[in-house]
Amino acid sequence: MTIGTGVVLFVIGAILAFALNIDVGWADLTMIGYILMGAGVVAFIVGLVLMARRRRTDVVTRTEAAPGAYETRRSTRAAGDEEVF
Repeated sequence: MTIGTGVVLFVIGAILAFALNIDVGWADLTMIGYILMGAGVVAFIVGLVLMARRRRTDVVTRTEAAPGAYETRRSTRAAGDEEVF
């Protein structure tokens, strides 16, 4: 979601900074465009970092029957970890 938000902010900022030639007395649209473009770049980079850090985890539950007792083991491992068993 942050990658898409970053792209949208960058595009809106580029339109405000480069494509519009409207004189508004109470706001500088070029500066607002540059600010939105900067925020879009930051949001895009944050999205890439979060996507790169995301790790897939597997949860494995095993039940072993022993004579007269039941034991349950539960382990969690992340992608790239070595086998626990």
